Amino acid sequence: MKLTFQKLLLLGILAELLILLACYLLHTELEETFRYAARYSGRLSAALFLYCFYQYASAFPKPLKENNSLRNSLTLFAVLHIIHFGFLANNVYLNDIPLVPAKLAGGALAYFMIVVAPFKLHALKIPFQLVYFYYVTLVMSMTYVARIKGDFEGAEPYWLHYLVLGTFILCAILFAFWMGKSKKLTK
Repeated sequence: MKLTFQKLLLLGILAELLILLACYLLHTELEETFRYAARYSGRLSAALFLYCFYQYASAFPKPLKENNSLRNSLTLFAVLHIIHFGFLANNVYLNDIPLVPAKLAGGALAYFMIVVAPFKLHALKIPFQLVYFYYVTLVMSMTYVARIKGDFEGAEPYWLHYLVLGTFILCAILFAFWMGKSKKLTK
């Protein structure tokens, strides 16, 4: 059975709803429900983003406008990350989490780029596409750096944070190597 984009989108949305339901069943106080929903939804988003980056790097320098699989993945990532934002916004509101303007600006730019990417990224030249992938990687990585430093209220540093941060760093380096190597082969 082939999974169409619509089926993948439905599965992704169902996964987000299951995350919310599981968090509610485990933590019935809404403050904790949304704290954990934002956490696990963010991990799903991180994994999906790395898959998108992998697709981009492995097909490089194939024009993005010709890569429908990647464009569908970027759309799925954007939709699920918007849902994650809803969980995150509820967590911030319900738990009275103070916002740091500099961090907020960097994250807002990344969210904007994520939402616009399915519609505009394919029309941009390769250097701007790379800015998208590496900037979003940086912002997601900084989220895990903050967790490791203990800057996240309600989330103690945990071995998984180191693993995810290391995965982001390793992928960023590995994908750069792949893309650099394939660019040399096409010259």
